Amino acid sequence: MEIASKYNPEEVEGKWYQYWMDHKLFSSKPDGREPYTVVIPPPNVTGVLHMGHMLNNTIQDILVRRARMEGKNACWVPGTDHASIATEAKVVKKLAEQGIKKSDLTREEFLKHAWDWTEEHGGIILKQLRRLGASCDWDRTSFTMDEVRSESVIKVFCDLYNKGLIYRGLRMVNWDPKAQTALSNEEVIYRDEKSKLYYLRYFVDEPAGATDGEVETPAVAEGEEPVQGQIVHRDAQGRRYAVVATTRPETIMGDTAMCINPNDPKNQHLKGKKVIVPLVNRVIPVIEDEYVDIEFGTGCLKVTPAHDVNDYMLGEKYGLETIDIFNDNGTISEAAGLYVGMDRFDVRKQIEIDLAEAGLLEKVEAYTNKVGCSERTKVPIEPKLSMQWFLKMEHLAQIALEPVMNDDIKFYPTKYKNTYRHWMENIKDWCISRQLWWGHRIPAYFLPQGGFVVAETAEEALQKAIEKTGNAALTLADLRQDSDCLDTWFSSWLWPISLFDGINNPGNEEINYYYPTADLVTGPDIIFFWVARMIMAGYEYQGTMPYKNVYFTGIVRDKLGRKMSKSLGNSPDPLDLIERFGADGVRMGMMLAAPAGNDILFDESLCEQGRNFNNKIWNAFRLVKGWKVDSTIEQPESARLAVEWFDAKLAETVAEIDDLFKKYRLSEALMAVYKLFWDEFSAWYLF
Repeated sequence: MEIASKYNPEEVEGKWYQYWMDHKLFSSKPDGREPYTVVIPPPNVTGVLHMGHMLNNTIQDILVRRARMEGKNACWVPGTDHASIATEAKVVKKLAEQGIKKSDLTREEFLKHAWDWTEEHGGIILKQLRRLGASCDWDRTSFTMDEVRSESVIKVFCDLYNKGLIYRGLRMVNWDPKAQTALSNEEVIYRDEKSKLYYLRYFVDEPAGATDGEVETPAVAEGEEPVQGQIVHRDAQGRRYAVVATTRPETIMGDTAMCINPNDPKNQHLKGKKVIVPLVNRVIPVIEDEYVDIEFGTGCLKVTPAHDVNDYMLGEKYGLETIDIFNDNGTISEAAGLYVGMDRFDVRKQIEIDLAEAGLLEKVEAYTNKVGCSERTKVPIEPKLSMQWFLKMEHLAQIALEPVMNDDIKFYPTKYKNTYRHWMENIKDWCISRQLWWGHRIPAYFLPQGGFVVAETAEEALQKAIEKTGNAALTLADLRQDSDCLDTWFSSWLWPISLFDGINNPGNEEINYYYPTADLVTGPDIIFFWVARMIMAGYEYQGTMPYKNVYFTGIVRDKLGRKMSKSLGNSPDPLDLIERFGADGVRMGMMLAAPAGNDILFDESLCEQGRNFNNKIWNAFRLVKGWKVDSTIEQPESARLAVEWFDAKLAETVAEIDDLFKKYRLSEALMAVYKLFWDEFSAWYLF
């Protein structure tokens, strides 16, 4: 066979990957060998390959291929996540381009469009992973909304509800006005934003009298003697007012109280008083609570129970009215009385003008504050009172904390144990309902006279409804299933179990053989989405860990230290890199700069270095294959010593690599291979 003079990555990689696929060399079935199982963290069904995927899947592939070399039965299961919010947003956008509104469709019509989208785009990233060289068992490809996984999700919901761990209630949630759905706390990303701090005048309600129920202009309080440390603001007419600083003046329409610290000398004159909300002219009480920081700002806090988590707690404590001034889409509601129908950020601009013109704006300062944004849609979230479904987390957190702290489940690097522990010890109940149509519909059925039942099927729900109401005449038409869907993570947290049908068929051959899985490779940014919740599900439904080791990758950054992102324009197209340097060249380039748990400063020169290394291997192969062997010639002593030397060097390097793999120091293991081949084998042994 004639060997090409120049290494062609596309030709060689394509040829051998197809050979492996044709001969089912990635396929795995239970046998007598030691299993090695990896379940790929499923990418969004609408996603495409990015640099983070490149790194994550390269590491998984290294671990899987090494396990095969060790004689283990390696099973690497691929799949995709339905990504409820992200997918629904893409479908809505596509429909809008066709002049179709979601609101004009029935649920069934919309879901048909969503499934069409999924079938068209859902396999793109998996095909791209093949181009990367991922040695997955592609016959096992799964989807979080396929039949087996869907049945698992509904069964678990019903089970947790029956255990008293799922409840429905009116709670403050993070609301995404663009997607028009609730979010969990972990789906909110806080970013520094250059904004303004608005100092507003809340005049003290000191009426000289009242006519027809209207509050007249407050009178000047006479005979006052300010106490030490007290700060009394007065306008040109002598009227007293309190100053409240806020970054969100558009929320004043929802104010129902002002709060001061009872020990704050600055505001002693406000005790027992009432103040008037600027522009709104609503009279609200001044309440006292040590929650207010004396040292921060003016010491006066506007309380808007419907639109702030802490304000909501104050509202509950003091029995304050709750006024919801936002519609689901982030516009101002009728309840506000002002700016009705306007977008919240347009109101912020306009209200600054109106406050200034009314003499109700003390001053405005430039201010940088942290703003919570939706992880999916990137828009600022709104705290909102909403009726949602919640999963109690205390029990699940307890069973999932100890195994990590005791190193039954090992984290690499170990520094993430502290992050994990802090979150687990301060965990809040998980909001699991989403106001979406794409996803697993909540199996709750509302009754005609109030109340609801939870059941895996509509038929079972009807039977429960009859038993609950005593009304044998009820039919399915009388029941209304909850229109909301479950959070996408409520399906993916079952992934290691549901892939082997461990929920629907507990104790089956595959779950007993492949579970627990060996390694999970993931980014630290989803430690609470993936890692923590999968551990919870593992111990709740299998009585043991979902995986033995967790390897945390770093974030891929450019030379300036910025996170690589298509929106910033600093992220190359992985497929373009593969086209130029070959899949192995790119994979090697990534790994050369990928110490466990630390960010990767990526540069294309690393891929070039990887490609050059592949060329080196190819040239060495051509050289050796070009040699003629004559068995009649006695081996020279120098050659014998060279063979012994290299055998010893090889054994030494193998031992070093074994040790590095045990410590998950994969970048260092690669460098050991690199030096062995380039320096010892090529530079010394061959030449």
